[in-house]
Formats: sequence, C-alpha cells, structure tokens
Amino acid sequence: MTAPLHEPTAEAAPSAAEEAALVAGSAEAKAVQGRSLGRIAWERLKRDKLALAGGMVVLLLILIALLAPVIANLVGQDPETHHEDLIDPLFSTPKGAYGGISGDHLFGVEPVNGRDIFARIVYGARISLLVGFLSALVAVVLGTILGVLAGYFGGWVDATVSRVMDGLLAFPQLLFIIALVSVMPNQMLGLTGTGVRLFVMILVIGFFGWPYVGRVVRGQTLSLREREYVEAARSLGAGRFYILFKELLPNLVAPIIVYTTMMIPTNILTEAALSFLGVGVKPPTASWGQMLSAAIDYYESDPMYMVIPGVAIFITVLSFNLFGDGVRDALDPKGSR
Repeated sequence: MTAPLHEPTAEAAPSAAEEAALVAGSAEAKAVQGRSLGRIAWERLKRDKLALAGGMVVLLLILIALLAPVIANLVGQDPETHHEDLIDPLFSTPKGAYGGISGDHLFGVEPVNGRDIFARIVYGARISLLVGFLSALVAVVLGTILGVLAGYFGGWVDATVSRVMDGLLAFPQLLFIIALVSVMPNQMLGLTGTGVRLFVMILVIGFFGWPYVGRVVRGQTLSLREREYVEAARSLGAGRFYILFKELLPNLVAPIIVYTTMMIPTNILTEAALSFLGVGVKPPTASWGQMLSAAIDYYESDPMYMVIPGVAIFITVLSFNLFGDGVRDALDPKGSR
C-alpha cells in the first residue's frame, strides 16, 4: 500500500479576533432573539419625541384630575367659592388686567360670580377624562366582543353585526344624546343630577362608538382566522372559544390599544360639545365646555375667560393625538421608524 499523498491535518484554530467576533455575533443574536414585541414597540416609541411628549402631558393631566382637591387646596382656592369683591359691579367683569390674574388667582376669576378659574380648570379635567376614558372602555369592550364574533363565525352572525354597525354609524349621535339627556329623570340608579348625566353620556357615547372599533376588529379577525397557527390549533382539536381567546385575541391587542388612544380625544371633544350646548354636566360642577359656553357673553370684555378653557381642551386633545400616533407607529410591524 502506498502512503496517502496528503496527510490529514488538524483544523487551524481561530484567531483571537475571530473568537471575539463570534462571541459578539452570538451575543447580538441572543439579544435580538430575546426581545419581546412589547420591548420592540417601546424602543420604537422612545425614538418618537413628539409621542413621548404627548404621553408625558397625558400622564400629567391624569395626575391633575386624580389630585384635583389636593392641587386646589395647595393654591388655597375652591371651584365653587364666589369672590364678588373681585368683580366690577358696573360691568360684571373681573377687576384688574387679564381677567383678574394674580398671585391668589393664577388664571383669574369668572365674571359675575368671581369663582377661581384655575380651580375650575383642574376640576374640569376630571369630567373630561372620566367621560373620555370610560366611554372608550365601553366602546372597546362592545366592539371587541361583537367584532371578534362577527369576523370568526361569519355567516348570519357577521351579516347581523355588520348591519347593526352600519345603522349606528349612520345615526345622528349628537342629536340623540341631546334628546335623551333632556328627558332623563333627575334621579336614576342611585345617582342624582350630574351623576345621572355623566352616566348617560358615558353609556351613549360608548354605545355609538363601538361600531368603529368593531369594524377594525372584524377586519383583523377575518385575516387572522386563516393564518397557519389557527389552522394548526383547529387541526389539533382546539375548540372555538380556545381559538378565540388564546389565538385571536392576543393578536388583536395592538390594534385595539391604538384605536383606544385615538378614541379618547374624540370622546373628550364630544363631552365638551355637549356641555357647551347645555346638556352636559349641571352647574355648578366644573366643565371646560360649560365654561366656554358661559364665556360667549364676555369674549370682548374678558377674553381670557374663553381662552383658558379653550387652550385646556386643545392641549388635552393634541397630547392624546400625538401619543396615539406614536403608539400606532410603534405597534405597526410595517412601520418605517
């Protein structure tokens, strides 16, 4: 036998630089593989400075609404205390420049009665955010349930839910709320006065808002129910409700969150419009829309009375819209940022 032409040799050991590159590459791969969808979304959201600014303002507004009594006590004012001594008896307008703004009254006082505007703005945030969040919650719960059922089961269920949504979308929501609140009794379900109107506004705004959520959820469900993982679960014998709650709903969280953040500012504007028209909360409960309505008679002699609640509504709605846009971009897997 002849010896082989080439003796087998051992593989060359990698150099130190190659080992470092391999370790770095494996570490980077593990880091990428270990990121959850929530972490990826958060990293995308952090790069959107406008969305973060809007989110911070939203958190600040929530804190102001929750701590309204504490904040009012810190400045030594009450939203319902009258200060007639600060009102010009001839013109019924605040004494001093810019609506009576001073160290004691940071935003001035109201015409005629002299109530502190800062305290009423702080308390008015509670009404706006309460209606905005709770009516959005009602709409999301109804829209998610009915949208998932319509999209998954199809057939007559889909046809019925879709026709109901079409009817509600064509219904004059604002006129219906005005008519309904106008005929509501002063006492209902243990609530009185403003409590009754808040309860009715939350239910009606949420009820007329669920078709918007329902359409989005239905469309997403129609797409998701044909995916491979749903077919695999079905082939393994999974029941309908298991597929709905374990396979479909977790994948609908992102669009539901996005649409919720976009609904809240719309609901806040609706509440302000209703209070402006006189069918919102009852006086003396503070409301931004109600303050705007009262300021119409004094926009020439005391323009600050109209500007301040208008700016409060503008900042609130703008902050929610900026934050909602950022959340949408962060949760959208096809986004470019």
